Amino acid sequence: MKKDLQQQLQHIIDYKTKPLGALGRLEEIALQIGLIQQTTKPVVKQPHIVVFAGDHGIAKTGLVNAYPQEVTAQMVLNFANGGAAINVFCRQNQLTLKVVDAGVNYDFSSSPINVIDAKIGYGTKNYLTESAMTIAEAGQAIEKGRSIVRQLAADGCNCIGFGEMGIGNTSSATLIMSAITGLPVVEFTGRGAGLNDDQLQQKINTLQQVYDKHALGSLDQQPIDLLARVGGFEIAMMTGAYLEAVHMNMIVLVDGFIATAAMLIANEIYRGIKPPSPAPGWSSLIAHCIFAHTSHEAGHEKILRHLGVTPLLHLSMRLGEGTGAALAMPMIHAAVNFLNEMASFESAGVSTQQAEG
Repeated sequence: MKKDLQQQLQHIIDYKTKPLGALGRLEEIALQIGLIQQTTKPVVKQPHIVVFAGDHGIAKTGLVNAYPQEVTAQMVLNFANGGAAINVFCRQNQLTLKVVDAGVNYDFSSSPINVIDAKIGYGTKNYLTESAMTIAEAGQAIEKGRSIVRQLAADGCNCIGFGEMGIGNTSSATLIMSAITGLPVVEFTGRGAGLNDDQLQQKINTLQQVYDKHALGSLDQQPIDLLARVGGFEIAMMTGAYLEAVHMNMIVLVDGFIATAAMLIANEIYRGIKPPSPAPGWSSLIAHCIFAHTSHEAGHEKILRHLGVTPLLHLSMRLGEGTGAALAMPMIHAAVNFLNEMASFESAGVSTQQAEG
């Protein structure tokens, strides 16, 4: 990490007209964003939320989900028509929303809706019996995710959050987290979109069966192989989106449980290829990310604690869609604005000693 820039940023933050550290997390965010953009005067341009949607073969069995698979397509149509929570929050905070068909089991071509067609397939296969996708499909999804973010960056976006929609995708996220951390499946298995106690136990048993079948605990999993075995097209595409966003020095907000699982895969890939980092010395993709909130989904708080990161919000939400990232976006603006616009003790003619006393 460039010590001179970090010291400059910290000096600017410390000598604003406030007691030392009085703006709390906003000061940490301002410092992080300055390091991401490698400047003492960071800016937020054309912030976006990108929601990736995909179906999961396991959802057709009904063993891990309370809602039928058809809800994925129905919710994508709801996003496109502006009726979901993420639409409300994006309008409220003046964010541009993009919805991506990564692999929904539905043909949107006949619908006059604004959805980016990046479909890899009509849902993944059932990983209870076979791999969810091929290695080639996982790679294709990652590249499409990168391409979408690359285009948004070319159009002027430098701040982005990712969301998802896919019935059954908390199960994929659970398996990914368990495989990467080595912690038991049950630690990350939650109620998803509303399972009762009996359904939750059935989900735990099913996922343990999948974990054992694919030997997720005994293999030195390559991240793309892990994606292919138990991932989803929307998770794979989001993985690529994270990688490109970090490569483009964008401010990246991580949403909830599934978005964090995709970030974990992206981090494993990032550490493997060791790309040039915007802040030299940052060996982890995690260092470039701002964690928006703690989901109420079981396991999300555990994985955030495991990663050693502190989210900005704790609202007991478990909706996905990028809603946590959208709600956290005003805090990003606030951090950048105080850094750029708040007076210093010197410029305001305020005594440092008096202000701190």
